[in-house]
Amino acid sequence: MGERREGLVRARKAANLTQEKLAALLPADEKSIRAWESGRSEPRPHRRDRLARLLRISPDRLEELLREGTSADLRGPPGASNVLLPVVVDGRPVALPLDRGTVAASVLGRLVPAPGDAAPPAVPTTEWDVMSPLSRRSLLKNGLPVAALPALGIGSAEHVARALENPRRYMDKTVTHYFRRQLDQYKYEDGERGPAKTLPMTLGVLDIIDRIARDATADDQRDLLQIGSEGAEFAGWLYRDRRQMEDSLYWHDRAMEWAQAAGDSTMQGYILLKKAQVAYDERDPRRMLILTRAVRKGPWSLPQRLQAEAAQQEARAEAMLGASADQVNRKLDVAWKLLADAGPAESPLGAHFNATLLNMQTAICYTEAGEPRRSVELYEKTLKETQFSRRDYGFFLSLMANSLALSGEPDQAAKTGLVSAHRAAETNSRRTREELRRVVGVLKPWHNRPDVRELREALSS
Repeated sequence: MGERREGLVRARKAANLTQEKLAALLPADEKSIRAWESGRSEPRPHRRDRLARLLRISPDRLEELLREGTSADLRGPPGASNVLLPVVVDGRPVALPLDRGTVAASVLGRLVPAPGDAAPPAVPTTEWDVMSPLSRRSLLKNGLPVAALPALGIGSAEHVARALENPRRYMDKTVTHYFRRQLDQYKYEDGERGPAKTLPMTLGVLDIIDRIARDATADDQRDLLQIGSEGAEFAGWLYRDRRQMEDSLYWHDRAMEWAQAAGDSTMQGYILLKKAQVAYDERDPRRMLILTRAVRKGPWSLPQRLQAEAAQQEARAEAMLGASADQVNRKLDVAWKLLADAGPAESPLGAHFNATLLNMQTAICYTEAGEPRRSVELYEKTLKETQFSRRDYGFFLSLMANSLALSGEPDQAAKTGLVSAHRAAETNSRRTREELRRVVGVLKPWHNRPDVRELREALSS
């Protein structure tokens, strides 16, 4: 969680606006205003100009106030292995994502504590001639001039920062590879650390891609937007896990926009598939079915693994709309055949989809089709912690707990739900916690049983 943005609160009060009134004028919901002021999130780009006008401040001043909640120190989110370094480009600080190893090997390593350290060691003034004034506080407030990066030994990050200043001159494969490595690392860390730790870094990369792409040559712009589309879809997923659905859909729309601009039709189909999954989270089977059929029939050539996932999604939507078990099974048979015929992963976009994941999704379909006992049997057979990240294992456990509850096994459902709740807490997965609240609802007839009570209390803490 970010730090409270006291300056933003003061600006609102100086404009004689309550949170409720500001929300009505934007318009936005009051919960969003509270989240912006507490540092938990920030307004989306298209809202900022109007927000600045309502607060009677300049857009640049608004950006300064928003940075109060995101640039509290050089460490990035607690426990993260990356750093957001404020670098001044065209007079405005930009958050440049760096991996901790790069920072540790540079002079900046003196400013960044190792995990567990309370404070960074002192930096000799002689090593900070490139940055004046020499205080860490000043660096965080004012940003680091791009010209200072070479003297600090930042390596390829200097080239990336230069590309921010002059994309046509400095933009090349070094820059695109840098962004892809960063995003791949965040995706890897997401399942173990959760969205609160990976989202700030991801948004930092997307902001830089957006800035560079505006002035890059056509070929470089296409490469940037292709990477940006993948990163924006990932940001949509992170917000989805945080249950910030408006922000999730915003980033999925941005991903689609960039995929279209890059001419990447496969990515467009993939994004529609992810939007169908959001529709499932919101229990909207009709929208889910429309989107999934568009995925399967669209003007693109999807890898067979993604076709298999889409067929499963279609089966799930039809189950939610009342299709018979036989109809659902026939559709699932299509998914299994597509996966069996796929062979090795044809594309990075489909590499995640395998028999284990399809088994999990098949179990979800059985529950939606009114066969929770059959779902439990499949979970018990195939759900193994070693095959999933901590976050994903916790999520599937929450679904298993729901199937157990629907099967009339309250104690086992509650025990499974408790393990899921611990994983959700470790990875800050609000999506998992929301599923567990559904489980508690199903367990109401057994609300006095000790295990059920313990699960309810775990979710209320």
